[in-house]
Formats: sequence, structure tokens, C-alpha cells
Amino acid sequence: MKLSARNIAGVSLGPAGHALRACAVIAALAAATLLATGCGNMKKQRNVRTFDPPNRSDRGTSARLPPAHTVARGTARSFSAMPRSELASIERIPFPTTAALLARGQDRFNVYCAVCHGPDGYGRGIVVRRGFPAPPSLHEDRLRAAPVGHFFAVITDGYGQMYSYADRLDENDRWAVIAYIRALQRSQHTTVADVPPAQQRTLAHE
Repeated sequence: MKLSARNIAGVSLGPAGHALRACAVIAALAAATLLATGCGNMKKQRNVRTFDPPNRSDRGTSARLPPAHTVARGTARSFSAMPRSELASIERIPFPTTAALLARGQDRFNVYCAVCHGPDGYGRGIVVRRGFPAPPSLHEDRLRAAPVGHFFAVITDGYGQMYSYADRLDENDRWAVIAYIRALQRSQHTTVADVPPAQQRTLAHE
């Protein structure tokens, strides 16, 4: 008996083979139908073009203004790219000073800064005690009065014997270190008058 492809399928699979083949055909047809339907819907989707009349707006156009303080992707300005004179004039850290920020700043300060500046910021770090030129104390009036941008510029570009730390501290870590420096400075120069009144009463009883 001459075996055709049909006979071979029948001999090898029997009734179960025919059932499986039928299921495969049905599945293929269903997939093709879904694909064709999906492509048709994609061609006819009801998206709103920029200057089409709006459905729910009194502005006369579908265009929308971005929310306040929105920064388009790719347009955020790096502090490191600012001119040094402009950077050094920044008076405030550009985000809230939180406990987490100070903790990060302390960690980075102890890793990268304390070897020269000392853990207390007075410029008596371990390498200074072994003969390296001492940096200025962070508690000098000049540095206490310096804008935060001055410290950012120094960390970024280096100053005197200090080389740049831009490849070790990203911008967020630089601001964290600066926040911690400010905390160090205040810790050495705060008086009772700087303490909130409610806490002054607590200190008076201690």
C-alpha cells in the first residue's frame, strides 16, 4: 500500500491525531482573526491631536500646559555644568534637609573628607597629623558665612591641595555632604538663644 502524507498522519496519530490537527487549525484561525481585528482598531483609535477641539476643556484646544515645576526629560540642568561664579552664589541646598540626607552626608564626609578635615571639621584629620598640609577649618567665620554653592564648587573642582571629588561623589552626595558640613558648623557655634523656646525650658531643667 502506498502511503501518502494523509495516510501517514492517520496511521501514526489515528483519531487523536485528527482531533489535535483540528484544534491547531482552529487556534490558528482564531489568532489570525484577533490579529486582523487588533490592527484594524489600531488604525482607528480615537486619540486626540495637539490642536484638535477639546472634549472637556474651555481652553479651545486639546493642548495642555505642564504642571508647575515640570522639567522636560533631558533638559534638567546639572549643577556641575554651571559657571563657577554662578554656582558659588547658591545660598540654599536645593532640596529639604532631612535626617536621611544628614545621615548620608555624614557617611560620605567620614569616608572622603574626614581624613583631612577631621571628623569634627577643624582640619586635624589623620593625614594632617602625619604631615600633610592642613586644610582650613570649616568653622572659620569665612566658611561659616560662605554660600553652600561655594562648597559644591570646591568638591566639584577641587581647591588648593584638595583635588576634585566629582568622580567619587555624585551631585546628590555632594549636597548631602554640604548639609552635614552645615550641621557640623551649627553644632560648634549654636547658643541657647538659637534653641526654640520650648526646648530652652527643657535645657534649663537639665
